[in-house]
Amino acid sequence: MIGKTFTTVLGGRELSIETGKLAKLVSGSVTVRYGDTLLLVTAQASDTQSKLDFLPLTVEFEERHYAVGKIPGSFQRREGRPGEKAILSARITDRQIRPLFPKGYRHETQVIITVLSADGQNAPDVLGPIGAAAALSVSDIPWAGPTACVRVGQIDGQYVVNPTTEQLTRSRMDLVVAGTREAVMMVECGAQTVSEDDLVGAIEFAHAEMQGVIALIEQMRAEVGHEKFNFLAEEGPATDYVPELTEKAKAAGLRDALLTHGKKDRSARLKALRNGLIESYVPDPTAEGSAELTQALKDAFGKVEKRELRRLILEENLRADGRDSKTVRPIWIEARPLPTAHGSAVFTRGETQVLGVTTLGTERDEILIDDLTAESGDKFLLHYNFPPYSTGEVKRMGGQSRREIGHGNLAKRAIRAVLPSFEEFPYVIRVVGDVLESNGSSSMGTVCAGTLSLMDAGVPLRAPVAGVAMGLVMEGEQYRVLTDILGLEDALGDMDFKVCGTAEGVTALQMDIKVGGITPQIMREALAQAKEGRLHILGKMAEVLAAPRSELSPTAPRILSLKINPELIGKVIGPGGKQVRELEAMGAQVTIEEDGTVRIFSASGESAEAVKARIEAVTKEARVGEEFEGTVVKIAPFGAFVNLFPGQDGMLHISQLSEQRVENVEDVLTVGDKLKVKIANIDDRGKIDLIRPELEGKVPLREPRAPRGGDRGPRRDSDRGGDRGPRREFSDRGPRPEGARSERPEGQRTERPATAPATQESSQSSDAPTTPVFPRRED
Repeated sequence: MIGKTFTTVLGGRELSIETGKLAKLVSGSVTVRYGDTLLLVTAQASDTQSKLDFLPLTVEFEERHYAVGKIPGSFQRREGRPGEKAILSARITDRQIRPLFPKGYRHETQVIITVLSADGQNAPDVLGPIGAAAALSVSDIPWAGPTACVRVGQIDGQYVVNPTTEQLTRSRMDLVVAGTREAVMMVECGAQTVSEDDLVGAIEFAHAEMQGVIALIEQMRAEVGHEKFNFLAEEGPATDYVPELTEKAKAAGLRDALLTHGKKDRSARLKALRNGLIESYVPDPTAEGSAELTQALKDAFGKVEKRELRRLILEENLRADGRDSKTVRPIWIEARPLPTAHGSAVFTRGETQVLGVTTLGTERDEILIDDLTAESGDKFLLHYNFPPYSTGEVKRMGGQSRREIGHGNLAKRAIRAVLPSFEEFPYVIRVVGDVLESNGSSSMGTVCAGTLSLMDAGVPLRAPVAGVAMGLVMEGEQYRVLTDILGLEDALGDMDFKVCGTAEGVTALQMDIKVGGITPQIMREALAQAKEGRLHILGKMAEVLAAPRSELSPTAPRILSLKINPELIGKVIGPGGKQVRELEAMGAQVTIEEDGTVRIFSASGESAEAVKARIEAVTKEARVGEEFEGTVVKIAPFGAFVNLFPGQDGMLHISQLSEQRVENVEDVLTVGDKLKVKIANIDDRGKIDLIRPELEGKVPLREPRAPRGGDRGPRRDSDRGGDRGPRREFSDRGPRPEGARSERPEGQRTERPATAPATQESSQSSDAPTTPVFPRRED
């Protein structure tokens, strides 16, 4: 038998992990199956330790379109660069496994997750981390797992583990949690404004549910796991200098240098202090071995700096810029700094500054999502940009990094929860967060700046959203949670915990840690402290914009909506789209949905109104009882045809012209006359009978037209003779003149006038119907 399969139950469905069957040359290889979703996950490490000063781990999430029976929509018809969903899925796995590699491990390591089959209901993104944990556990790669990952939803007040795609549409939260047997390690969440208590409850529920998966991977490791290879954690000579350098640095003013306000000034003082200490050890930089010693001293000083910063936080409740653990940096905000943008705002918190810009577009601007999900469009876009100048650096600029995509997605989830529905506000919305300065928490600055720019544009948000980044410093049992962390505190601390929400609750959450996990108690404390910070920031935002502007931005385009009868869509489109092209030539874009919803988009309000009026005229429908100021467009012996609105006429019978008998319509009306009329009846084929409102009740109403034979519907006034006049009203042939059927020589045709004169009998109005004259076939 090839391969061995291990199974457990997760969320009421079987989860199976198989190893030893596919990709057997790799260090660790497993397949994970959940429903009909199947993933291949491999883990491989290089044989030699690299010289890099960081963990060289890469995680790839490969979506194969054959997994859902699709051919890729790209020009080459093959998978290319990973899409946003794949990148976010890879980040979930990376953030779960990275903290558990041993300190000093520098072997290049690669985890590749390939989606082989996707059933559309069981999402592969939370199965990838399970597969990665299993592959690393059975491989020879040193790793302190296992871990597991689950998704939690909340439906009708109940937590649901790994909800299906359909269930997720009804859930108040989309929470992804990863952890070890002892603690939670990673959290990612988007929510519809849920309370902090609900979130902590969901995280605890997730941690309990993943224990069966962790036990399964431990069983796999015990039965089929390989022995881990040994590696040398090269500490280098830096460690030897740390004790001595610590004392010298403190004596030289390390504490004061760390508490310097301002990133540039603080960096300059620390650099000057470090260089002074190095000079005492390396008087001649050109001497042999000086370069190696200098680097060792720099590394040692970094360790000393980190220890002193953490000591200040834990023992003195002092941070790098002099704040205590709960203080938010100073905030200033400017609304509408860009004169031509639809909405804009600058949000500055300390030395982190973000320019948020909102642009409003039409349905044609929505982005098409072509991944393993059903093809769909997204009408809300948020793009986060992190240029090198924001940190005072020079770097090559290219496409968006994975970090930028991840930060942008977090801000997007935070704001999406408060956006109006497309029916309420029929615009495609794009928000761009350009980071102008960065010293910690630029993604949370994007949430605040993006919210302000939306309100500046006049987008009717349900509530303002703000975000704050929390940190953690923990030594043994002692710890301290930090509000609004600096970049230095992010780098030297143990946690980056970002919380976004309104005054009522949380809309998005992201947590990454560098230690083995945190307890629910720390989680509760961090969320409570984050709420204090969030409310403070929302208060500062309200001082500038307390709510969305009451009017749409003057530079924003206008969208008008109207509803028409779906059967009349063809009239709006016109033959070959001619009518739509004429409408768009008036300065607007027109979109029409199958249910008859028409949206008109124009940069000019006047153009939009003109196009709307044109569509209303083309699609207007008459209703019984409506009154119009009509124009006589045609006179007939039996009455007058009156135009009610463009494209719609009605017939006013001769009997409805006056209380007295009228012999000739021309005695009362002429073409071009305007008069008030009222719709008395509309037959099944849409023909309209009119009356004069002032004669209503004084002149007997005509009986509705009787239906014709079979299923052809009621007979119209113009279909037969009698009091409805001669046939010539609707046929240019008219009744046949006397003698028109005279004999003619064989082979000759009898010429007939195009329009024969009406006989005296046919022109008289009578209550008794006349017998129509039909032409005889002449074979």
